[in-house]
Amino acid sequence: MSGPDYSIELAAATRGARIIAGVDEVGRGPLAGPVTAAAVVLDPECIPEGLNDSKKLSEKRRLALYDLIVAHAEVSIAHASVEEIDALNILRASHLAMERAIAGLPRRPDMALIDGNMIPRGLTVPAQAVVKGDGLSVSIAAASIMAKIRRDYVMRDLAQHYPGYGWETNAGYPSKSHIEALQNLGVTPHHRRSFKPVHNILYQDK
Repeated sequence: MSGPDYSIELAAATRGARIIAGVDEVGRGPLAGPVTAAAVVLDPECIPEGLNDSKKLSEKRRLALYDLIVAHAEVSIAHASVEEIDALNILRASHLAMERAIAGLPRRPDMALIDGNMIPRGLTVPAQAVVKGDGLSVSIAAASIMAKIRRDYVMRDLAQHYPGYGWETNAGYPSKSHIEALQNLGVTPHHRRSFKPVHNILYQDK
């Protein structure tokens, strides 16, 4: 099975879009840390080989592609905080991160290709939702790689300040060791209180 290609971007270009951004987010499922989005405008003359859904790539391959994307594309990374996730819900917070990533690009895109089946309601640019887009569009695949690596950096940094939860390896996802650490060490300011496992620990004695 072949990986993503540039055909969705080419179709948008035939409709008049010149600046086309792929947009993806990572971090909906974790119990801790922000949700992170990336927007990437690839140079059609210099698309790194091997772009794919970040989950299908080894860390070594992701890092190599990360450097190539940074060198040859326009990139914007943005986050929505734990507080925003708890206040808004994770879907709306992930869309907020996407909106911020698009707004942070050096140039306003003519078209944003959004991974998933929903377009963030706060977008001010034309957009197209692409289901499983990180496996279809190289621009969205590039965004998935950028978001994954940058969020992992955030979680490794937080792990230095809150040791014991394993964030440097589990990235805040609900691994067995993370759940045990929550029960033994308690809830940190970086845990999502609206998420059931965290909420249950906070209020189990109340």
